Amino acid sequence: MKKLLFVLLLLVLVAGAGWYALMTPYGSATETFVDIPSGTGTTGIAARLEKAGVVRSRYAFEVWRRYQGGTLKAGEYRFQGAATVAEVYGRILKGDVYTVALAVPEGYNIFDIAAAAEKAGLGKASDFLAAERQNTKLISDLSPHPASVEGFLYPDTYRFNRHATADQMIAAMVRRFRQEAVKLGLLAPAGAIGDNSVYDVGRVVTMASLIEKEVRVDAERPVVAGVFENRLAAGMTLATDPTVIYAALLENRWRGTIYQSDLQSDSPYNTYKHRGLPPGPIASPGSAALKAAMKPARTDYLYFVADAHGHSRFSVDLKEHSAQVQAYRQAEKDRK
Repeated sequence: MKKLLFVLLLLVLVAGAGWYALMTPYGSATETFVDIPSGTGTTGIAARLEKAGVVRSRYAFEVWRRYQGGTLKAGEYRFQGAATVAEVYGRILKGDVYTVALAVPEGYNIFDIAAAAEKAGLGKASDFLAAERQNTKLISDLSPHPASVEGFLYPDTYRFNRHATADQMIAAMVRRFRQEAVKLGLLAPAGAIGDNSVYDVGRVVTMASLIEKEVRVDAERPVVAGVFENRLAAGMTLATDPTVIYAALLENRWRGTIYQSDLQSDSPYNTYKHRGLPPGPIASPGSAALKAAMKPARTDYLYFVADAHGHSRFSVDLKEHSAQVQAYRQAEKDRK
């Protein structure tokens, strides 16, 4: 009888210990990361969690696995604070992996994106800049002889693993560009018969990047595109400041404002000195700018300038344009 009571007591103690291990929250208040490689079995996952101090007992995790079932997802997980085995298991079952957000707004260029990636803890800006020049094969079918992937890193908010490489991030952004380009009709869907696009994609993206940097009001973008096309057709220089700034950035001489020496630069991106479009995009255009470049408005305008409210004022001749510029300068002076 005593032996039976002892066995029953032992079973109760074991069950209590098991229940305690399963249902009592455990973990550190310190941020803890656990990386689960693809193909890791339950035993390996449990061991990693126990070693990291996320669960009290690997065996409790394995018991819960037998009870709950399901497919556990690989990836890196972030844990902080106490949690039960069931809660930890539920996160891995759902695939609640830890990612870092990288926001790429419309108009960001490669230098802006590289700086944002570094600030987010996703590697050095210099590594990103090197990678965007080395991954031109990703767009070789879209733009002939590109010097970089500038313009094809589509604006969006991305979520990357902390250990994502610059190559992986760039590939994701180019893939996103292709998806949006298909929606816009700039590219034909994958597998479509015939040419990949009825458009000169490289030219469209280059033009769109100028539009993106020059105007913020979507309704005005097609008109600005029309102005640029009219100037090109007339053999005029585009004379757009953002290209001068980009030329200075490429040559590591941008000083925060445009100087006369910048306007005299021999850079092919200097559209004050060289006719035609620059040799490539100067930033990442969004869908509105791409649409405008694909379908510019038909007008007689050859000039435009921003007014005090951020809208564009358009002119058909230099006299009218000069008056618009003078009005803008006076408005700026009055604001001060």
